[in-house]
Parts: sequence; C-alpha cells; structure tokens
Amino acid sequence: MVKWHLRSRRGPTGKLIRRLRKKRKMDRGSEFIETRLDVKKRVKVTRTRGGNVKLNLLTVNEINVADPKTKKIRKLKIITVEKNPANPHYVRMNVITKGAIVKTEIGSVRVTSKPGQHGVVNGVLIEEKK
Repeated sequence: MVKWHLRSRRGPTGKLIRRLRKKRKMDRGSEFIETRLDVKKRVKVTRTRGGNVKLNLLTVNEINVADPKTKKIRKLKIITVEKNPANPHYVRMNVITKGAIVKTEIGSVRVTSKPGQHGVVNGVLIEEKK
C-alpha cells in the first residue's frame, strides 16, 4: 500500500490547520522493495522527482565489504542473512535492508547502504572468521 506523506492536519497546540493545496503526485510515497538474496542480480529503475533515477535492487548475491583494520574494500559473495533489526521474519526470508547483518566467506558484515534505493549493497566487516 502506497502512503501519502502529507502535512499533519493538526498544529502543535492541537488546532485544525486548513489545507494549503491539493494532493500532488510528489506527495505520494512508494512501495517498499524487499531486496532478496538470489543467484542473479536484478535491478528495477524508477524515475524520481527532477528526472533523477533510483535503482531498486530486487535480488543480489554480492556485497562490497570495507575492512576497518586493513582499510581495503573487497567484493564478496553473500551466504545468508544472520540478523535483521528491521524485521525478525526477514532473516528466514533472506531480505537485506540497511543495518542487516549478513554472513560472508570472511565473516559477519553489517549493511550500511539502502539496497532498495541505492542499487548496491555496501557493508562493514564486524566479525572475522577464526
């Protein structure tokens, strides 16, 4: 369901505020894109305000991992989603959102990008495999 991000009808004191204008297309929100773990990368391109584009990542299998100790960035294969603070059900559905912790070949990685809007999955290594 698409939400409308409109101004509140109530003021800070609780009084009713008159509407300044009608609804516009730009006031409308968008559907949440669940980026899932899959073998092939699939991207949906969405036009946004001003003719700009958002790359909605539908499926992904790789992540760009920044290692804070060595200061290097590597592209690694995602094995599974270990934890997702956005929704506990996303772990078994393998849905990747910002803040999710995914398991890779070298260890656990926390996702720092918004895959549903940026079209790429970036992360920081938080725990190395022993």
